[in-house]
Amino acid sequence: MDADKRRQLRDAFGAFMTGVTVVTTNDAQGQPIGFTANSFSSVSLDPALLLVSIDKRSANFENFTQCPHFAINILAEQQKETSNIFAQKVADRFSLVKWRKGEFNTPLLDESSAWFECAMHQVIDAGDHAILIGKVEQFDSCGTPGLGYYRGAYFTPYQNAESLIAGPNVVVSALIESAGQALVVKKENGYGLPSQTVNNRSVSETLNLLFTGLNIEANPGFVYSIWEDRQKKQQHIVFLCAQPTGSTLPAVQKGEWVDVHTLAQLPVPDSALKSLVDRFIRENAVGNYGLYYGDEVEGSVRHFFTASHQEVV
Repeated sequence: MDADKRRQLRDAFGAFMTGVTVVTTNDAQGQPIGFTANSFSSVSLDPALLLVSIDKRSANFENFTQCPHFAINILAEQQKETSNIFAQKVADRFSLVKWRKGEFNTPLLDESSAWFECAMHQVIDAGDHAILIGKVEQFDSCGTPGLGYYRGAYFTPYQNAESLIAGPNVVVSALIESAGQALVVKKENGYGLPSQTVNNRSVSETLNLLFTGLNIEANPGFVYSIWEDRQKKQQHIVFLCAQPTGSTLPAVQKGEWVDVHTLAQLPVPDSALKSLVDRFIRENAVGNYGLYYGDEVEGSVRHFFTASHQEVV
């Protein structure tokens, strides 16, 4: 394939939105090495397997294909510079970031959205790349939103929400899910989601105020729904939020935890919110979420995916 076709193919692959990871291990001298990639995908839950691909032209190709363990660090929204550091030829990358050693001696990057320590399970030849399949030995997720990548550029789903505010009467809601439970609050005639009016605050300040009022540790992932209530003259922004991996369900003063499967049985007087809850139940069952955009009567849902097989270079 000539250079123009390769570029066109890469651009076509780039139409698939992904997250961004840094893959790390140690070289033969025990020094930490790593590269930026969005060629990450889960493979299996039982056994726990994942994959990432590496270019055969990489200077560390031999180290990564022969290492006993490697790690996948899923970058958080604020780690654009970390992505750039590991995507370029930098003399001492690890001196520019905060990191630590994992249980299997692999380098783990601080402040990552999630990380996985893996034993090398299989290396598969795949054209000008090799596919590294890892067996997950240890992992953790802090629930923070990940850094996105689309058509050669980064995007930040949570931080970009600030630009969605179109008027003074904006209501921010949090759809918080943890261990199969969702947090709801009692309303006058039924139930609803924890919510807070923006007023003169930013979206992030409003969410922090909401979490503080609930006395809960949660992190906004991405915008789940945007709709305009024309009758009430309000704009609603709902964030899908998560708790760190392994967190216990905290007692909340102004709400209660409900099994996701029983959410449909709760009385939800707001029809737009009822539609959102029903959609969440369906999407939660398959782990594939979308973004609703419209008003209290009608709109559209766009689904997003987060894995591909294209390396960031």
